[in-house]
Amino acid sequence: MREHGTSRRHLRWAALAAAGALALTACGGDAEKESRPPQGGTASPGVQLPRLDGEKLQVAAVWTGPEQENFTKVLKEFEKRTGATVTFVPAQDPIVTFLGTKIAGGAPPDVALLPQVGALVSAVQNKWAQPVGPEAQAQLDKNYSAGWKSLGAVGGTQYGVYYKAANKSLIWYNAKAFEAAGVKPPKTWKELITAADTLSASGTPAVSVAGADGWTLTDWFENIYLSQSGPEKYDRLAKHEIKWTDDSVKQALTTLGELFGRKDFLAGGTSGALATEFPKSVTQTFTGGDRPAAAMVFEGDFVAVNIAQTEAKIGEDALVFPFPAVGAKAPVVSGGDVAVALKPSKGAQALLTFLASPDAAQIQAREGGFLSPNKSVDPAVYPNDIQRGIAKSLIAAGDDFRFDMSDQAPAAFGGTPGAGEWKALQDFLANPSDVAGTQAQLEADAAKAYGN
Repeated sequence: MREHGTSRRHLRWAALAAAGALALTACGGDAEKESRPPQGGTASPGVQLPRLDGEKLQVAAVWTGPEQENFTKVLKEFEKRTGATVTFVPAQDPIVTFLGTKIAGGAPPDVALLPQVGALVSAVQNKWAQPVGPEAQAQLDKNYSAGWKSLGAVGGTQYGVYYKAANKSLIWYNAKAFEAAGVKPPKTWKELITAADTLSASGTPAVSVAGADGWTLTDWFENIYLSQSGPEKYDRLAKHEIKWTDDSVKQALTTLGELFGRKDFLAGGTSGALATEFPKSVTQTFTGGDRPAAAMVFEGDFVAVNIAQTEAKIGEDALVFPFPAVGAKAPVVSGGDVAVALKPSKGAQALLTFLASPDAAQIQAREGGFLSPNKSVDPAVYPNDIQRGIAKSLIAAGDDFRFDMSDQAPAAFGGTPGAGEWKALQDFLANPSDVAGTQAQLEADAAKAYGN
């Protein structure tokens, strides 16, 4: 029996929306204010780790580029404290297939960071995952809310540590492009479409859409669906208790089509959007002065990692506003990466313990583009007011969030490039008028993946 995060959580939703909007409103227009602690490891290590001299560990994740580089700094600190040697293994999506190949070949990594709840459930069902040990559990009990712990549990047993979280209800914008067009951050979907029209008429396409990466399109849909249809229906669709042919899905796709159907709104038009991968969707929004490829880009707090690859400064050139309200309330969708031990080794458990501590998270938080669900992380370590505000709102909300819907789904539907929801929404981006056809394809793929 498959268990999804929402079946174990009856979480309120409005509190995080309010807290997130308040935090972003408070800091969105401020100049960047640096308050970084000294670089390197934490000043006074708070978690005790065993000596692992001579032990070699492999850690697999789908992270690349700056995200991988920043996580490597965390692994270096673990090496320094334990004497172990840790190798990062770049994984491919879907990570369950990647791990299955490694395990079949007798060479699984010691620890994997899984980007979907469905991947965690699959790892447990396949008997790959090891329950967390007492030291890691103690860190979880000390540093995590019940909601984040439950997301890392399957069948009542704790298997995972949510090391990285994400607020996936943010729209980042080029301050110069907005200023040149005389546009203010919109608060509703109707205002967003009006702003997009004004921006595009000024000569700067409104939105940079990463259509080559299907996961970004699922996030667009989920934010609209959550705001428009509400959290209860969101939970039911996440568990496939209602079909994708439901009128609520039709309504959300029709709304999304108001944006995707305007070629002049999209950087590079429809074909350009379908060819744009996520990193480029960000960097092209924050290069070119007041004439960038687009004025806005949608995605989570981790966008900051890619902004850092440009000359733009977060808090000055690059600002952010909450995803606009489509229905009565603005949506807040969260995501995250869960660390799971795949070998019953002392080293794997020690790494889980480290990743569950604030010591590890604070190293990567300093680098930007990273959000920790660990409530013991000092907010001062985040590099600017925008990221600090996002982090504070997540912790202040406790268990009041909705987890990414596609990440709760079986990987065949919600986590596979070129298949399932990713492919159906790419086809929808190519032809936003075909709402019924998109619904039919989504339902066929979902029924096959969920088995109902």
